[in-house]
Amino acid sequence: MTEATYNKAVLRQYVVALQAQDEHMISRFFAEDATWTLRGGDLPISGTWSGRDRIMSEFFAVAMANYQPGSITIEVTAITAEDDRVVLQWTSRALTANGRPYENGCIGVFTMRDGKIQEVREYMDTLYLRDAISDLTAVAA
Repeated sequence: MTEATYNKAVLRQYVVALQAQDEHMISRFFAEDATWTLRGGDLPISGTWSGRDRIMSEFFAVAMANYQPGSITIEVTAITAEDDRVVLQWTSRALTANGRPYENGCIGVFTMRDGKIQEVREYMDTLYLRDAISDLTAVAA
């Protein structure tokens, strides 16, 4: 199995953990010193989150607070890899905390090391996200 094939398989398992909303399992996919970057102006989930614990307790926690528990689905629409980099394209669907439907296309460039996520650069329609959650108090957290 090539490095690229292995890394794609790891990310497919990561998506399964996300679908299950299993925080413990999700965290195990990240290297301890991983980073997650989302450029999105002044959204509460914008910026660079350094360290697995901060990614889980700050980035994911704030992001998930905007959606009804159990409503999130992720449809992988493309995945490609070369060496230690995997590009994952997906559609996130959920109900916002106030019951509005949410659907956003996303791309993440994942850098892998030793079977763990080392770095993520995520891209999405941040204006759509802002509009979808504009009246929720969780965005101010």
